[in-house]
Amino acid sequence: MGNLHISLIQTDLFWEDKFRNLEMLEKKIAAVEAATQIVVLPEMFTTGFSMQPKLFAETMEGPTIEWMIEQAALHKIILTGSIIIEEDNKFYNRLLWVLPTGQVAYYNKRHLFAFAGEDKEYTAGNKRLIAQVNGWKICLQICYDLRFPVWARKQTPDEYDLLIYVANWPERRNHAWKTLLCARAIENQTYVVGVNRVGKDGHQINHSGDSMIVDPMGQVLYYKAEDEDIVYMELEKNVVLEAREKFPFGKDADSFSIEL
Repeated sequence: MGNLHISLIQTDLFWEDKFRNLEMLEKKIAAVEAATQIVVLPEMFTTGFSMQPKLFAETMEGPTIEWMIEQAALHKIILTGSIIIEEDNKFYNRLLWVLPTGQVAYYNKRHLFAFAGEDKEYTAGNKRLIAQVNGWKICLQICYDLRFPVWARKQTPDEYDLLIYVANWPERRNHAWKTLLCARAIENQTYVVGVNRVGKDGHQINHSGDSMIVDPMGQVLYYKAEDEDIVYMELEKNVVLEAREKFPFGKDADSFSIEL
């Protein structure tokens, strides 16, 4: 179980302009350090946080999935981020987890942001995705999920080692974003990665980025506000194991189940 090499792309997005976003992101992925294993893109990275799925949704055989498979294979990386997917006449804010082999796993956003009408346009997911990479277990979630700690709460001390959030989280509520990322790390004794966009969307809502990497004790290892950025970091598995061994708080946790 070695260390994990991960890169975050904090970027502005062209509003509801899929192909300009893919062209831009292709250049940024090419600029990522060669050692990386995972590259994380923001939520709805092809459109911004759009409430027009009828116009912009793709199927799982669509051009963005093909693009992700090509990029993952070309750079020998795992590529992840969320896009709008249509399936069985329903729309999903779907996080894709694309391996360099071409295999694709996914997570449908569980908590839909009713404040912006997301619940009217999209269907909520009903199961978590925990992926495995090089001995690491990685729980994958999307933006508003961050406000609901039960959905991220580990049911066993070693259920996962890293929690990733991809987001379009507005600047006006960035204090909550930064605070909750640290809280999820502390309460679950896990690394937390939050990747947010920057810039104004089509509704002139500003996003300040504030992407972060937080260690299992809640210490911020990386933080960037306002500007576009590409960051590479090596996460140490021993840090997770030592935190759980030195402070075995998970043994005292309440058992629970989630009813959907």
